Amino acid sequence: MTSSGGYLKFFSMSGLPGRWWKPVAVALLLLALPIPSMASRAVSAQPANGAKVYMLRGVLNIFSLGLDSIASQLEAQGIPVDVTNYLGWSVVADEVAADYRSGKVKTVILVGHSSGATVLPDMVDRLNQLGVPVRLVIGLDSVFRTSLNGRVGRYINYYIGNGNGEPVARARGMHGELDNVNVQNVPGVGHITIDKNAIMQRKVIVDIDSVVFGGRAREVSAAPRVVH
Repeated sequence: MTSSGGYLKFFSMSGLPGRWWKPVAVALLLLALPIPSMASRAVSAQPANGAKVYMLRGVLNIFSLGLDSIASQLEAQGIPVDVTNYLGWSVVADEVAADYRSGKVKTVILVGHSSGATVLPDMVDRLNQLGVPVRLVIGLDSVFRTSLNGRVGRYINYYIGNGNGEPVARARGMHGELDNVNVQNVPGVGHITIDKNAIMQRKVIVDIDSVVFGGRAREVSAAPRVVH
């Protein structure tokens, strides 16, 4: 993961004159800032079964746009979704806690791609500290080795075993169900495409539907079998 300060430090140490690296660094910082998403609009005053999905994009907001497509499909089912960049995960955690305490949201679901998946264990820990139960977490090819120490209903980590993806380790303090699913054999899947891959999108939607709609999930969405 790279913070805004990390970009500036990297370019300042590159040896390039300031007139060259400063405009590039500023451009990267602007790209890294959270940008409005079609998925972030309010779609319903009353979430489906009190559920809401919070999605975290990866670096620079340009490699995780498949999350917007998943969000649109979920919203068509009446499930509200917020999409933002992973750099703002702690702010999002505070917003989740506020939504939960107000009663607007009763079922919290988290989804992240790439660096957005890497920060999910930290977000679970933060929400645990804030007294917010997390029902479902879905990570799409986290690029760093992580461990889960918090309490969660179910954590599904889809990773590409023959690529840069990493399984999530179960730490001693973890409570809940943890599934590491190697999807390297899914046709067309890659680190940049996993969130855009039609098979993976349907799998994520079915996972979410199973929590939001329970037994009706199979009627709402039918997903191809994913290789474990």
